[in-house]
Amino acid sequence: MTSTQTQGYQSILDRRATEAALDYIKTNFPKRLSEKLNLFKVSCPVAIIDGTGINDDLNGIERPVRFPIKNQGDKSAVVVHSLAKWKRWTLSQLNFPKGEGIITDMRALRPDEDYSPIHSLYVDQWDWEKSIDANDRNLNYLKSTVESIYETIKEIEVSLFEQYQGLTPSLPEKIHMMHSEELLRDFPNATPKEREFEAAKKYGAVFLIGIGGKLSNGESHDGRAPDYDDWSSINTDGYVGLNGDILVWNPVLQNSFELSSMGIRVNSESLENQLEIAGASSRKSLLFHKSLLEGKLTESIGGGIGQSRLCMFLLQKTHIGEVQAGIWSEEIITTCKEIGIDLI
Repeated sequence: MTSTQTQGYQSILDRRATEAALDYIKTNFPKRLSEKLNLFKVSCPVAIIDGTGINDDLNGIERPVRFPIKNQGDKSAVVVHSLAKWKRWTLSQLNFPKGEGIITDMRALRPDEDYSPIHSLYVDQWDWEKSIDANDRNLNYLKSTVESIYETIKEIEVSLFEQYQGLTPSLPEKIHMMHSEELLRDFPNATPKEREFEAAKKYGAVFLIGIGGKLSNGESHDGRAPDYDDWSSINTDGYVGLNGDILVWNPVLQNSFELSSMGIRVNSESLENQLEIAGASSRKSLLFHKSLLEGKLTESIGGGIGQSRLCMFLLQKTHIGEVQAGIWSEEIITTCKEIGIDLI
């Protein structure tokens, strides 16, 4: 915990009011987002069979929770990291027409996640995926989708302000769009996180485009798996990447705060390219990748919006444990209690 987070902090809502507000957000946000993006709610798995290539590899180094299935001869299953590829698979199986999509409540475990006031082992997201035409694989379509998501966040922020005294809206009217290469140019000597800090502080809300592909300094802004977002195609701005992160300025934490990662998904060409860049061409034989390369999966755009992250931001909390039931060390529990942070 930093001094900025703890000095004089007092939660605006007590525990009971917090639970009521959480219920309001988790009921109304996905409903409004579904209306804007034309999404249909579906059920999703907590675990899937290992070895299909459908689980999200995140940065490629995180270990999934793995367990044997007794009734299937101890076949190995893994708890999902996210549903980035599962959603596209399901979208294709259900034959959703262009312009329609799915949304689901994703629950994941990431045991390699580092403890922090904004990270826990438990991850909850509104995972969504939308079928698009090949002609929609462009920057304008991506930006338009981001604007719809941001409008939904703004609407919920205003609704909470009207219901709960003390919750003050902080988001700007519009979200600023910029490429990670532009941010590197503005702050060439800063780390990626330092650059995000400067952008979020200046604009209040930023969609940072191009996460995963190499920038002019030979480094990527952040890691991305090679088999869901398209981070290697040249977009209409002349930069690489048709994906990005929604970042906002968090006035409680006094820092940049990521709410969503999303993007237009790989087609067969960009998948081939990105697997080669990542040194992961062996994945071509996996069920998901083979199907995509054979043209059996729909073109799509999709992403994940952190439920606890969004709730933490909108309810102006200083610790993610104030909006979700997590597993914390005795040291963290004791420290938080001493400084007035009520972990669920």
